[in-house]
Amino acid sequence: MNSNTASSTAGSVPVIELKHVDKHFGDLHVLQDINLSVHKGEVVVIIGPSGSGKSTLCRTINRLETIDSGEILIDGVRIPAEGKELAKLRAQVGMVFQSFNLFAHKNILDNVTIGQTVVLGVPKKQARMEAMELLRRVGVDSQAHKVAAQLSGGQQQRVAIARSLAMHPKAILFDEPTSALDPEMIGEVLAVMTELAAEGMTMVVVTHEMNFARRVANRVIFMDGGQILEENTPDEFFSHPRTQRAQDFLNSIRDH
Repeated sequence: MNSNTASSTAGSVPVIELKHVDKHFGDLHVLQDINLSVHKGEVVVIIGPSGSGKSTLCRTINRLETIDSGEILIDGVRIPAEGKELAKLRAQVGMVFQSFNLFAHKNILDNVTIGQTVVLGVPKKQARMEAMELLRRVGVDSQAHKVAAQLSGGQQQRVAIARSLAMHPKAILFDEPTSALDPEMIGEVLAVMTELAAEGMTMVVVTHEMNFARRVANRVIFMDGGQILEENTPDEFFSHPRTQRAQDFLNSIRDH
């Protein structure tokens, strides 16, 4: 398990904080009074059945989904609903999606540099040098001049991680980053994520990969029906779930 624990940051301002967050899709109450704090260097893994609100929660953190009430803070600063301040705060929180979301018409190197040059104002030469270093770090530097369609899903997702890192984020959100991948590619993406965790990157990860949750998370959040039902260390959660719904969820996974 990641050795950077929240105890060392007790009393400090969380990197990410959600206070009494509610969200509806029509009549469906998808997030119900969500309270969550994520401290610097923590890896928080969110698990639960499909439709439990996990991805919606992840996407509200940088306002890809709006909220009906409550507040979300990054380093103690409340995220506004729109405008330049939102763009500035959003740039501080990286996001890696299930579907990679790379620019199909640009090569891999340009995919990684575009945020640096356009949003951060980094000179192009410097951005390209840093991008190549990041692509090396995730093991796809040899693919730098190819377009996304020429890469495997696993390679594309590693490029997406490099693109996120290029923005020097305070935290990275991962929304089911391996669920669209073939089994042999899942390991290569999880290996990069495990390395990031070991280096102290603050991460919120929505995933079905229970072994990753056991090995890498500082805390496991279990959601069902739009609520956080349990929050515990991986050892405690997987060994001694406190609610029947968590027990049923774990049993259903073990049965597969």
